[in-house]
Amino acid sequence: MDIEKLADMLKALADPTRLKMVAMLHHRDCCVCEFVPVFKISQPAVSKHLSRLKTVGFVKESRKGQWVFYSLRREALEQVGLGLMQLPDISEELNKLEQQGLLVNVCCE
Repeated sequence: MDIEKLADMLKALADPTRLKMVAMLHHRDCCVCEFVPVFKISQPAVSKHLSRLKTVGFVKESRKGQWVFYSLRREALEQVGLGLMQLPDISEELNKLEQQGLLVNVCCE
């Protein structure tokens, strides 16, 4: 996974409200109106949080009559976990710092 995309996904999860929304959606699909009393924020604020989660691919929406329900895209959460396990190798950058004498070597006694 591209490191910029991974960072964007992690930023979306860094907000406590959005992280709690993901936790709720882990149990069941929810309508916007169900989030309002839980978070004690306005419906537009809930929609904005859900939009952010949708933008990075964590949630999808489906219409059932006049209601819009959100569901968790579990595979997107799995991608984040895999992305963290497969961070790029930056040993070359560290080697360059070492060659330039810019690494700090601290010994603890």
